[in-house]
Amino acid sequence: MTDSITEQRLVGGPRPDLDLTQAEWQSSPQGVGGVQIAFVEGYIAMRNRRSPEIPAVIFTPAEWRAFVLDAREGEFDLT
Repeated sequence: MTDSITEQRLVGGPRPDLDLTQAEWQSSPQGVGGVQIAFVEGYIAMRNRRSPEIPAVIFTPAEWRAFVLDAREGEFDLT
């Protein structure tokens, strides 16, 4: 069942039928950054903390790992 407010998008494939209404969203322990993540049914959901009504992006574990490794390497550094 999908969240009634948030449509979901799976990176690189069809979206799973996840219910995000009871997801436990986590923020950075330092309180910085504007994203939250939740682990739901074997997937990782990511949303904008300041606008949680915007659709969450859904990652498979392999996609999430690649994203995190690329971020650590500065792949997404826009400065």
